[in-house]
Amino acid sequence: MMAAAAEACREAAEDHEIERPLLLAVTVLTSMDETDLGAAGQIGPVPAQVVRLAKLAREQGLDGVVCSPQEIGLLREEIGSDFTLLTPGIRPAWAATDDQKRIMTPSEAVECGADYLVIGRPITGAPNPGEAARKIAEELADI
Repeated sequence: MMAAAAEACREAAEDHEIERPLLLAVTVLTSMDETDLGAAGQIGPVPAQVVRLAKLAREQGLDGVVCSPQEIGLLREEIGSDFTLLTPGIRPAWAATDDQKRIMTPSEAVECGADYLVIGRPITGAPNPGEAARKIAEELADI
């Protein structure tokens, strides 16, 4: 399935003479832990499952994965820096964790090697979303 998606992505970009978009696979959701993996019939521990899925995605020609920020360092060690890591579960220190179990602050995630951050509810759920986004941007500017 992943190899077919990678091929279709390449072909569509060539057919339309556009730059091929990044194609990412999802590893383990940031709202899941070992207990959740077991309930879904998957074998833990979570970091091992994330590495296994990321290696499979790379082998099938994908550009990267969506992963918890807690696995960034491990994936950089196991797969390298030329594999794109998009990380949800980003929570500024001043924000609620909500249902997220494997989180990190924006600056911590960038320092660990994340390529892209997903920061949703800390911004959209804030009383002043613009101010929340500015606070996060200021935090990241200090890196």
